[in-house]
Amino acid sequence: MNIHVGLNVTNLDASISFYSKLFGTEPVKMKPNYAKFLLEDPGLNFTLRPVQRVEGNHINHFGFQVASIEELIKHKDRLDKEGFFSRDENDTTCCYARQDKFWITDPDGHEWEFFFTKEDTEVDTINTCCG
Repeated sequence: MNIHVGLNVTNLDASISFYSKLFGTEPVKMKPNYAKFLLEDPGLNFTLRPVQRVEGNHINHFGFQVASIEELIKHKDRLDKEGFFSRDENDTTCCYARQDKFWITDPDGHEWEFFFTKEDTEVDTINTCCG
């Protein structure tokens, strides 16, 4: 089973470039008004469709939960080398967990979070994270 996310974007070429770097792979299907990425790990069917404009806050954010600090650092280093600016949050309490994380933003302003959960907590600081 794969999770499917269909995302509206304003510039298909810029978004294909961004997501190719983010996922570390090229789309499996590209048409003039469509691109599809199929990832095995994590299992994700991710599609892009161009629209005139993306507005409003229809999505909070997307993210990848990784299994270790080393894996988090590996992804950050990989994306830094691709030229992405990342916003780091280390040892932060968010979503009822203590986490290390970093964020990057796609061409339409959709945020992507990479995070490692150190421990669960009883605190949710929604006003300072994930949104």
